[in-house]
Amino acid sequence: MTANWIDNQKNLMLFSGRAHPELAEQVAKELDIQITPQTARDFANGEIFVRFEESVRGSDAFVLQSHPAPLNQWIMEQLIMIDALKRGSAKRITAVLPFYPYARQDKKHRGREPISARLIADMLKTAGADRIITVDLHTDQIQGFFDGPVDHMHAQGQLAQYVRENYGTDNICVVSPDAGRVKVAEKWADALDGAPLAFVHKTRDPLVPNQVKSNRVVGDVKGRTCVLIDDMIDTGGTIAGAVKVLEDAGAGDVIIATTHGVFSDPAAERLATCGAKEVIATNTLPIPEEKRFPTLTVLSIAPLLARTIKEVFENGSVTSLFNGSA
Repeated sequence: MTANWIDNQKNLMLFSGRAHPELAEQVAKELDIQITPQTARDFANGEIFVRFEESVRGSDAFVLQSHPAPLNQWIMEQLIMIDALKRGSAKRITAVLPFYPYARQDKKHRGREPISARLIADMLKTAGADRIITVDLHTDQIQGFFDGPVDHMHAQGQLAQYVRENYGTDNICVVSPDAGRVKVAEKWADALDGAPLAFVHKTRDPLVPNQVKSNRVVGDVKGRTCVLIDDMIDTGGTIAGAVKVLEDAGAGDVIIATTHGVFSDPAAERLATCGAKEVIATNTLPIPEEKRFPTLTVLSIAPLLARTIKEVFENGSVTSLFNGSA
């Protein structure tokens, strides 16, 4: 009888890497728990040391790490934290990656290229992660790279709600920055009362990363408030180009909505001067002061992450967080 009683005891513990402590604090506050104290430091040669200050035996452990630059360091830190939990006899380990690193390298475009997104999944599994929670993967198939449960959350509900409250839905047009994200744009259109769709037809040089030549708009945007959506904005070249193409096509205000504000230089300058009325992002990645600009609005992803962690911990339904339409 005693053995069964012990087996059924679960203890939720939240662990935070050093990449984005503010987000971890927000998640902890939503869950009404404390982040487990730890010692984490770098040796002179760059090696990382992590030790948890409390027993983790039998715990349901959630390891939250965001992956801004230098993301390779933060990946390694998360792997080391997971390894420490595995060796400390945690009962179940969930890696929480609000922004999944290397997600753009999800297939081979040409010969002799890596599939780095799969490598990240393999490393998490090898380190000891039992499951993954992530937000808005670059492509859905990355879920299949990890041999275990993947809770793929979406920020669209939160972003669309903000657009609805601040701009209404009467004169809205949802715009995909390329043909590849039209399916996502369709979900946005449904969330905004069946708003019409458009997309920017663009060409990209496969030999030059982060450079795009935007061409023309397919769809009617004239006089409409355009919601330009993307899962991530890195250097901002694609999105800034798309704003110009929309303006040339006679669009009204342009609002940019993205989940992951990577904002590598010179993104902040490009976004601030591209002509968009507002840029809405979430804080899956930290956006420091030097990357902020007057038209930027940052929404917290912490409530969504906290609700997901709670459902996983209580063996509830994560799909219920999407009104059953995940």
